[in-house]
Amino acid sequence: MPPPKKITVDSWMLYKRLLGYLRGYWKVFAVSLLAMTIAAATEPAFVALMKPLVDGGLVGKDPATMVWVPLAIIGLFLLRGVSSFVNEYATSWLSGHLVQRLREEMFRLLLRLPVTYYENQSSGRMVSRVMNDVNQITEAGFNVITITVKDGLTVLGLFGLLLYTDWRLTLVCFTVFPTVAICIQYISRRLRGLSRESQKQMGRLTQVLGESIECQRVVKIYSGETYETGRFSEGAKAIRQNLVKQRATSAINTGVTQLIIACALAAVLYYAGVLARQDALTPGGFVTFVTAMMMVFAPIKRITNVTLSLQRGLAAAESVFSFLDEAPEPDYGTRVLSEIQGTLSFRNVSFRYARAESDALSGITLNIESGETLALVGPSGGGKTTLVSLIPRFYVPQSGEVLLDGIPLNDITLGSLRAQIALVSQDVVLLNDSVAANIAYGRQEATDHEAIVEAARAANALDFIEAMPEGFDTLIGEKGVRLSGGQRQRLAIARALLKNAPILILDEATSALDTQSERLVQAALENLMKNRTTIVIAHRLSTIENADRIAVMERGRIIELGTHRVLLAQQGVYARLHHLQFHEESSV
Repeated sequence: MPPPKKITVDSWMLYKRLLGYLRGYWKVFAVSLLAMTIAAATEPAFVALMKPLVDGGLVGKDPATMVWVPLAIIGLFLLRGVSSFVNEYATSWLSGHLVQRLREEMFRLLLRLPVTYYENQSSGRMVSRVMNDVNQITEAGFNVITITVKDGLTVLGLFGLLLYTDWRLTLVCFTVFPTVAICIQYISRRLRGLSRESQKQMGRLTQVLGESIECQRVVKIYSGETYETGRFSEGAKAIRQNLVKQRATSAINTGVTQLIIACALAAVLYYAGVLARQDALTPGGFVTFVTAMMMVFAPIKRITNVTLSLQRGLAAAESVFSFLDEAPEPDYGTRVLSEIQGTLSFRNVSFRYARAESDALSGITLNIESGETLALVGPSGGGKTTLVSLIPRFYVPQSGEVLLDGIPLNDITLGSLRAQIALVSQDVVLLNDSVAANIAYGRQEATDHEAIVEAARAANALDFIEAMPEGFDTLIGEKGVRLSGGQRQRLAIARALLKNAPILILDEATSALDTQSERLVQAALENLMKNRTTIVIAHRLSTIENADRIAVMERGRIIELGTHRVLLAQQGVYARLHHLQFHEESSV
């Protein structure tokens, strides 16, 4: 368990960073604080009216006092209502802006994080951070500030009134402070740790929920309902148990604190009774003191109860700020590309994944000429996808370099580099939007409808799009669930055609399609590949026989390179793979 001093420093740094997001709204924050101060001042002011009411009105029978004191009470509560409304409105406005700014900043960073971050993180935890943790920050940011400032000022005002009424009685109250402070400090450590664990559990539960929704067909076909229900129940149970621990810890804190305060209150009341019998206290002074003591109990209780919200909010702030401190993709490039030829060169490139025992790529040297189509084939795990992932700089090689038109990729800005590349893969990613919006995604600037139609026609997608109920305005569902595999693939090709990038990467774009869909997609791909530098990862060798060159990869190395005919004549690995596939297809 960390020492108390470190927790205090960490908490202050988190608050300082959190409040930095509100610099532009300091006027609204000042209004909120002023309203809190006014609302807090009304409570000791109300108690102070008890003395003239009792001594002057009830005991002294002064008619003027009997009139002005009730009117003053009405005025106080009117002022309290208005100031409380202003405080609540300003606080809600500020917390809403805080959540919005943090979420937008997190999302912008999320889009700029390197591929390796996504490979090492749970998607559920990332979603939970953006959606859940940010909301909890408002508890540390504003709920705690409101309670601490408002109730803190109330307590100070009431204690000032107690000191003014009788300093001897008030000294008894101060004896409980050290004990209460020790209890709060101990409970705070416990609650912070439980809150951290709760956020991790929420991320895991979100992950299970997302996977169950996304993989619902697999779950159904393999009767995985019981297994998934068990996983979800375990996650929900862990969250429930953690919540109970948090509430129990907070309840213990509240109970112990209230017991200590109650003991002090009992001693004060007894001593006040003694002073009253000795005429050392007037009836009004006695009523004022007892009322102030009773009223100070409620804000102290709220302040001690706020520990749970504070620690939960601070734990959420730790989570959010640790995410915001993640380094985005390094972009040291200064060259901005406009028009390129599309010549790619790999010079003695080697790459190894983190925690891998061997290189994914080892000493790759390869030149791809402008407008050339190069096919990459070979067994799974040979390094084909890793090699093409170096081109858009999803990964950076540990040694060697990749060049585009003779320029090292590291010298080119990421934005201008990726603007030159289009990708069509086996796993098509589509938005839950219209057909037109999905095609237009290939060109982020304004795109006219005719260009979208032409891209769809070239991708052999126009017929099935026009047959849809709303044509190009038809919503395709999440990940294009309302489309067939071939239709999704042709939309992806239309998107790439619209982008019109000089470099094209095709990652097994037809491997999961039936024969008829494959023919349509292959025809669309031929339109797409014209006048572009194309790198094709192929599983079906029949689809790449017309490639300019074929590179056979195995264990991170290029072991054969040549045309289809040359490689067949060599009777090597490619010839063996081709013979096996031809034999399998002939026997079907």
